[in-house]
Amino acid sequence: MPDWKPEILRRLAPLKLSPAREGEIAEEIAQHLDDQYEELLADGHSADSAFRASLDELKDEDLLARNLWSVESDLYREPIALGNSSSNWFAGILQDIRYAFRMMRKSPGFTAVAILTLALGIGANTAIFTMMNGLMLHTLPVRDPGQLVEILHHYPDDPEPGFNGFSWDAYQTMRDGNHVLSDLIIGSLNNYVVGGPALESQTVFGGNVGGTYFETLGVQPAIGRLIGPQDAMDSSPVAVVSWSFWKSRFNLNPAIIGQKVTASDTPVTIIGVTQRGFYGLSNQAQQDIWLPYSLGHRALGDFAVALLGRLKSGVTIPQARAELATLFKTANDRPNANPFMRQMELRIVPAGNGVSTPVTQMLSTPLTVLMATVGLLLLLACANLAGLLLARGAARQHELAVRVCLGAARARLLRQTLTESLLLSLIGSAVGIFLAYFAADRLIRLFASGRFMMGLPVHFDVLKQPDARVLIFTAAIALLTGLLCGAAPAMSASNAMPASALLPGSKIGETKRQRLFGKGLVAAQVAISLVLVSLAGLFVGYLAQLRNNLGFERNNLLLVTLDFAKSGYNAAQFSRLSQELVMRLNAIPGVTSATFSEMSPMEGPGAASFAAADGHPDKTTAVWMNYIAPSYFETYLTPFLAGRDFSARDQAGSRVAIINESAARNCFGNENPIGRHITPSHITMTEGEKTFEIVGIVGDAKYKDLNQPAPPTIYADLIQEGFIGSQLAIRTRIDPGGLAGAVRQTEATVLKSVPIVRMMEMNQQIDSSIVPQRLFAALSAGLGALGALLAVIGLYGLLAYTVVWRTHEIGVRIALGAAATDVMRIVLRDALWMVCVGLAIGAPLAFWGKRLAASLIPDLPVASPLPIVLAVAIMIAVGLIAAYLPARRAMRVDPMVALRYE
Repeated sequence: MPDWKPEILRRLAPLKLSPAREGEIAEEIAQHLDDQYEELLADGHSADSAFRASLDELKDEDLLARNLWSVESDLYREPIALGNSSSNWFAGILQDIRYAFRMMRKSPGFTAVAILTLALGIGANTAIFTMMNGLMLHTLPVRDPGQLVEILHHYPDDPEPGFNGFSWDAYQTMRDGNHVLSDLIIGSLNNYVVGGPALESQTVFGGNVGGTYFETLGVQPAIGRLIGPQDAMDSSPVAVVSWSFWKSRFNLNPAIIGQKVTASDTPVTIIGVTQRGFYGLSNQAQQDIWLPYSLGHRALGDFAVALLGRLKSGVTIPQARAELATLFKTANDRPNANPFMRQMELRIVPAGNGVSTPVTQMLSTPLTVLMATVGLLLLLACANLAGLLLARGAARQHELAVRVCLGAARARLLRQTLTESLLLSLIGSAVGIFLAYFAADRLIRLFASGRFMMGLPVHFDVLKQPDARVLIFTAAIALLTGLLCGAAPAMSASNAMPASALLPGSKIGETKRQRLFGKGLVAAQVAISLVLVSLAGLFVGYLAQLRNNLGFERNNLLLVTLDFAKSGYNAAQFSRLSQELVMRLNAIPGVTSATFSEMSPMEGPGAASFAAADGHPDKTTAVWMNYIAPSYFETYLTPFLAGRDFSARDQAGSRVAIINESAARNCFGNENPIGRHITPSHITMTEGEKTFEIVGIVGDAKYKDLNQPAPPTIYADLIQEGFIGSQLAIRTRIDPGGLAGAVRQTEATVLKSVPIVRMMEMNQQIDSSIVPQRLFAALSAGLGALGALLAVIGLYGLLAYTVVWRTHEIGVRIALGAAATDVMRIVLRDALWMVCVGLAIGAPLAFWGKRLAASLIPDLPVASPLPIVLAVAIMIAVGLIAAYLPARRAMRVDPMVALRYE
């Protein structure tokens, strides 16, 4: 390629340009000549003729000026006019894009910062929206999903969505007596160990369904047929599997039809495969096998039937609830009905996006709050980029004014500046989608590590599927972001003053209004960052509160789950062997105590019931039941408030129980419960009532949900009641992981036929139960840190630009005797002024945001002002850090150089 620069510099010499400007223009013209030279060669010109023809554009100063204009921006070469024709308009857009790319290439640092800023903001929004879309907005792949409703029951005034579990009598009463549903289908969620002669056993998630289940949903078979009314009526030993199960376990082999497998020891024959994309009625728990409901459910309990209805045309949810609630009350008023259910109220909720699960109950509100938080982050990114574009636009005002002088329309300048902003936004969105893909995958993996349902990790396969809704969302925020970022810089560019550009040695700067607008953007960034940082502190504190306010000591505690199902041990054998095992475990160096129980913390406290206290026959209290062995509270370090622990002498005496502080308060008020009696009503329909003498009171401990207060709980003697406890807890003085091998060996020696299902530390079990809260706190902390970082970038960018712009002024001040500390004070004063304005705006917003978050997430520690105080301190430190480098640069200004600075 010819070297054009010597000739270009010779032709530019009469224009008396500064060296920097001359070099910049020479580079632009050389690139233009390179392009023209290559075009001429491509058209068949020789190298010599192409060279001469390219140089002809520089034959005189007038032509050079015109060509200089066309080189710096091809779009300003007239007579291309807006709206002249569709082809000209399209050509103008292409010229805008080419020029925008050229400007981005000339400022790689600015381009990298801008794209990264937008990528983080847009990527965070896309990742969280992807989670929301999959969990809350994804529509089930069934016929008319908007007509589906889920039927739940709940305690009066209970804020939770409720529980989908009814008796067979309640199902029949509501099915046969209602006039609001076209059909009422039944199903259940179960785990099955599926295996066969040529199929390795594996635990999969599935369910038992009624005969009209697939027909009502409109699900079609991929091959074979689906479960129908006749299969349910005859209790046919058949099964239907999902398309993904067919692919992963049978490699889409059509010979699957007629295959015999076992589902948790029940022999069944596979009769069909569901259509591709159908995973059941939950977007989080992928079901892979379905059996007829009557198969394995011959003894139907009070909570065995899960119900889903399809509304008739024109029927509303309130109408359906009114009629079904009456039928539900009728079913529970029968003599053989469970009195526990008589306390319940009916709730009807839409089910087009899937049935309610613990996952959706736990994640819907936090994700909504998190979506609002990443929205603030995107606003922060927009303000940051707008400030950077304004600073760069101010530096280019001389260039823009010259272009106006040479005939560029202001509308073209406006369009060009917006094109640059939109192009940055689109590239940032592309990078953001890339980041969001990996971020969403990490989020899915972390969520799936939790044990939300049926003791199995949750599946989020639906979140991995491409969704047009996510792409439309990302495109919309990319467009909105580009417009928000580019609006102010575009207006500033279009207002360039051409007259000033004609003055020799003139220098165009920002107006007072533009400077105030730029500082206002930085103050807005500080305000938004303050809100983000304070919310991060609030949620991190909330997580610490959840982890530590338990009612028992979570550290140095090893949990072991045993499977006695096929051991053959009866209660007497278990009593003898469990005591021997505890004795041997206590002899292991490093073990302080061990005990058995029916349930362990975060696995649920056991059965729910209503209890009547001695002396208060007309008052019943909802309580939870757990069956424990002696030394349970010693092992968990739950303090005794009064009374004693269980002992060996209790086994031959009357029934005894220990209650927690909440149960004592709710059942007995201010009376002393020790020695009194308490009667849980109908713990199950087969046990009847049992009266217990209270021998002890312990502190409250959370077992089911760390977000809720500890429920009133009754602890019964496991050995006295003849229960076999599957949960073994071991308190250690050292790291529990180091004793895992010794515990396994000791258990295998004593309980030879009892396998260990799971072994984990209590900290792991707690963290597994609060995955959403952990993730929420981690993301909030990350967003807060990112917000502070963006505030640093925004403040640093403005101060650095200000120092460069005020170099001449600073030089004069130093020449007149100003000390270096005086110069530093000027820069720091500007920084702290903007930070203080931002804090003044952000503090009320932070208090309002804290109250809003507390209204959505119970138990947030909103009373403490510590998160906001810490956030204020952090933002002041951020301002000083951002101001440090520009202040040092200002201190080192050479006054002699500064006085000549243009």
